[in-house]
Amino acid sequence: MLDSRQQQALSAMFGAAVAFDVSTADFCTLKAGGRAAAFIEISDLDQLSALLGFCRKEGVCRRVIGRGSNILVTDAGFSGVLVRLAGEFRTVRQRDEPDSIVITAGSGCLLAELLGYCRRHGLGGLEFLVGIPGGVGGAVRMNAGAFGHWLGELLERVVIVGPDGEAQEKMRGEWSCGYRRFTIDGCDLDSVIILSADFELQKNDPVLIQQTLEKYRSLRREKQPPALPSAGSFFKNPAGDFAGRLIEAGGLKGFRVGGAMVSPIHANFIINTGTATATDIINLMHRIQEKVEAETGIFLEPEVHII
Repeated sequence: MLDSRQQQALSAMFGAAVAFDVSTADFCTLKAGGRAAAFIEISDLDQLSALLGFCRKEGVCRRVIGRGSNILVTDAGFSGVLVRLAGEFRTVRQRDEPDSIVITAGSGCLLAELLGYCRRHGLGGLEFLVGIPGGVGGAVRMNAGAFGHWLGELLERVVIVGPDGEAQEKMRGEWSCGYRRFTIDGCDLDSVIILSADFELQKNDPVLIQQTLEKYRSLRREKQPPALPSAGSFFKNPAGDFAGRLIEAGGLKGFRVGGAMVSPIHANFIINTGTATATDIINLMHRIQEKVEAETGIFLEPEVHII
């Protein structure tokens, strides 16, 4: 945990943007999790570089959590600094190319905000992201996808910053994408932070874009639980199959551990019924993995990052 000197130093650097001893349930879509030593909203690269320098000097761990839609902090808590990118990292801008339009979206921009921008400006291609919680940085990191499309198909450039606080560009050809996977050649993504991403889009009629958004949104409503706290799909789909099908075949729909439950609507959703702790969710995850592996030999890998 942070000592008083470190807390004072962070307060002097970031003022009201830093909070100490915070409940991570407040920053996680599962609405569960232990306490973090500090939480900071960072508004620009200078602030981020200063924080990285502090963490490097003090030996303090840090983690960017984005919009908290794909993480769970154990009930033991997080001894370092959780970071959310805001300010200039939530902007969207565009430039015209001869045959397309390229938009640059900050890592902290919500996917819903990005889709709203695209609809208003008649930019098509990202509609499949509708209903996916979280922000641009996390979506790139996980190569978010749905309805047969993946973010990596449209990705042209990413800007990252390493522990030294220096930003650098990575262009198409310097990374590889797969199912729920994005890797940059020669780079440990756990040690860097994605600052922004460029996507190549096409001009389209805003009315047609809205119709596509509504179609995909309707499909999601049919298959996904109502608005109870969750992290979306909890497990990655194994090759050639679906995690939800395997979990349902194991008779686990509606199965509970404490306040955590396998959704009766979509078996690949773990939902917080209102009182779930991180331990409940993790124990339920383990029960699901054990049951599915015992019956099929398949080990389900979580999409959710447990820290």
